[in-house]
Amino acid sequence: MGEAKVNGVPFLKMNGLGNQIIVADMRGRADRVTPAAAIAINATAGTKFDQIMAIHDPKTAGTAHYIEIINSDGSLAQACGNGMRCVVQFLASESGQKTFMFETVAGLLFGEEHEDGMITVDMGTPKLAWYDIPLAEEFADTRQIELQIGPIDAPVLHSPSVASMGNPHATFWVHDDVWNYALDRFGPMLENHPIFPERANISIAQVLTPDRIILRTWERGAGLTQACGTAACAAVVNGARTRRTARKATVTLPGGDLVVEWRADDHVVLTGPAEREWVGMLDPATGGWTRAEEAA
Repeated sequence: MGEAKVNGVPFLKMNGLGNQIIVADMRGRADRVTPAAAIAINATAGTKFDQIMAIHDPKTAGTAHYIEIINSDGSLAQACGNGMRCVVQFLASESGQKTFMFETVAGLLFGEEHEDGMITVDMGTPKLAWYDIPLAEEFADTRQIELQIGPIDAPVLHSPSVASMGNPHATFWVHDDVWNYALDRFGPMLENHPIFPERANISIAQVLTPDRIILRTWERGAGLTQACGTAACAAVVNGARTRRTARKATVTLPGGDLVVEWRADDHVVLTGPAEREWVGMLDPATGGWTRAEEAA
């Protein structure tokens, strides 16, 4: 367990369909969770995470909070759908408020907790042009780009659809079980492929029916995770663009199901659960932490 620190901030260990999330309450402070702290927090079994959602005071009038998102390797992420649901649940339980407008580096995001406990987050509009995703070279049609893993004449994975949900995503379509592919081996290579100047999230998707997708994701800066909300959003957008799916579908990830709808107004909304595990205090500079006895 981490070492207790005098200048710590409250944090919650949470998950969104098994996507391991730490919500750090940085309100009222001018400092940030440092990359070194994130790496240290992730290095201990008790607080290993996929993303930290750091809640800061608002920067823009009309927003509730500014959310900074940190990956487990200390890098910053632009978006995290599962993490945003955790933030909504924490703030709703604290204040009784059910709807929130947040600001992130990727823009404004709306979140709402429903009576049944499910949480919907408006992830904004997808970016589909090659220079917005971004890609390192021009592709007139990003529904299918030239990228493959394996022999030229018999690639293991090839021709992904690419899009940005505030962060870059590549969706590789397969006809068989997504577990047949060594994503732990292909993921790092594809994440860091030169075609993706800002790296990318890499997903393998199998369409069962127009409203049902099976998905596994290697997350940029985090690796294999149980669920990735923005990858689920990108899969439905890319599925609809390529006429593989409808504009609303249930996406089954290793951790469970998310419902994604690409609405007529071009916004992508994500609905799913969030779970609170325990609370503690952490030092945002060093990553030292302690677990609150009453939450153990």
